[in-house]
Amino acid sequence: MIRILRFLRPYHPQLLLVMGLMLVQAMANLYLPELNANIINNGIAAGDTTFIVREGALMLAVTLALGVASIAGVYWGAKTAMSFGRDLRHALFAQVQQYSLAELNRFGAPSLITRTTNDVQQVQMLVVMTLTVMVLAPLMAIGGVIMALRQDVPLSGLIAVVIPLLALLIAASMSRLIPLFRSMQTRIDRVTQVMREKLAGIRVIRAFVRTRYEERRFEEANRDLSETMLAVGRTFSFAFPAVMAMFNLTLVATMWFGGIRIAAGAMLIGDLTAFISYITQILMAVMMASFLFVMVPRAMASAERINEVLDATPRIADPAAPVVPATRSGLLEFDDVEFRYPGAEEPVLCGISFTARPGQITAIVGSTGSGKSTLANLIPRFYDVTSGRVLLDGVDVRDMAQSELWSRIGFIPQKGFLFTGTVASNLRYGNGAATDDELWHALEVAQGASFVTEMEAGLDAPVTQGGTNVSGGQRQRLAIARALMKKPSVFVFDDSFSALDFKTDAALRAALASEAREATVVIVAQRVSTILHADQIVVLDEGTVVGSGAHDELMRTSRTYREIVRSQLTEEEVA
Repeated sequence: MIRILRFLRPYHPQLLLVMGLMLVQAMANLYLPELNANIINNGIAAGDTTFIVREGALMLAVTLALGVASIAGVYWGAKTAMSFGRDLRHALFAQVQQYSLAELNRFGAPSLITRTTNDVQQVQMLVVMTLTVMVLAPLMAIGGVIMALRQDVPLSGLIAVVIPLLALLIAASMSRLIPLFRSMQTRIDRVTQVMREKLAGIRVIRAFVRTRYEERRFEEANRDLSETMLAVGRTFSFAFPAVMAMFNLTLVATMWFGGIRIAAGAMLIGDLTAFISYITQILMAVMMASFLFVMVPRAMASAERINEVLDATPRIADPAAPVVPATRSGLLEFDDVEFRYPGAEEPVLCGISFTARPGQITAIVGSTGSGKSTLANLIPRFYDVTSGRVLLDGVDVRDMAQSELWSRIGFIPQKGFLFTGTVASNLRYGNGAATDDELWHALEVAQGASFVTEMEAGLDAPVTQGGTNVSGGQRQRLAIARALMKKPSVFVFDDSFSALDFKTDAALRAALASEAREATVVIVAQRVSTILHADQIVVLDEGTVVGSGAHDELMRTSRTYREIVRSQLTEEEVA
């Protein structure tokens, strides 16, 4: 928790201002009962109207100062806490931006969303309550004790009995609540995860008639969260009535023993009135602090989860002294590359060596699970190789700044993701300064100009999150057009033509051959027809290269390649 509070450092002036305003509130609250006691003892008892008016005017002035200080304190306290929450969310987002796929897989999207929203909100609320309550509560409690002792020392003995009992009650409640709040945040993650899966996989769920099954999954996660929250509620239902009972019993005891002392002539009525006000302020301060302490366990659990994200060191980071390649030709080399996923016993890729040259098309083919997509992910350094090297323009990609590496690569995944906005805003993701003519040219090359023209708003046609309002083939073509806008030296197509029909596929490949004739093109493909005319075809089988060459050469030398081709094409098509 303390580490997170470093985000409050820029707001030291506001913190000092809030503390000053809280001090003014405390002094005003403590002074008002004494003024009231003076009016009762010296004004009403003596029938001195002038004294009453003078003291009453002073009370109004103090009350006005109290009101102004309260409003200003709450305003600046809330503003400081909201700024703290904003900075903390920004730090989390910036940290996640640096994560490699390994860290993203470790935490999971649902948990990262919860940590950036709900967990930050819990810590932010604690900061608000600390600035507006926790600073005021000890001032009121300590000042109340001092002022109560000034009124009557023997009667103040009640404080020595009540405060330890309240402390024990609060400690017992916190020991119960801390594990419950930790469990609650984990169960919120689970509910978020199930809900995201439900929304993302709605078509699959309905196609396989699994609606009832998903309802049961959500019901189970929801029930676990509800049971945890009920356990928290039961703890509260015991703690708060117990605190209120002690509060009221203390007031009854104060009046009882105070009445005895007044009857004995040891205390004035005005002093008892002031003492009751001070004992009330002391107990209210303890109750406010107890309410804050109830928030502390949940905020601490959230702070631990936030720190896990902030403290996680990305596996992939820029080198201390990044190297910039002397050329921008796009020469790509795999030098005896091995890769295994974190925690895996066996490597996914082993002994991978080949060179993809500018102006040529290099295709990667193989059966399902042979490691094609994994190999493609090593090029933009989404993962780091376990051993060996991946070189771009003669420089190991691990020695380059990631921004420099990514600026040279146009990566088009199999599932093209589009962002909320318009067709134009998605295409300009690759080049923010692109003109409309350049956008249309990229769409023509990607074979997407026809369907964009048919849209009512053309380039300004809306695109929903993920591109769900267009078909899979249209998404792929827009993703390809977006990569073309970047004009990279290396294109990586990770099975990016799978949703296209054969006619569109052929037209797109022909247009790409002309548009990217000076770039290095790497195509990961399931369909053999997509890569028959590639300059170089690399055949993978169980993570190793079992053949490399042109189509005709591989048909003579590679049995694995022949099996793949003949499983998809007829003898006439092969010939």
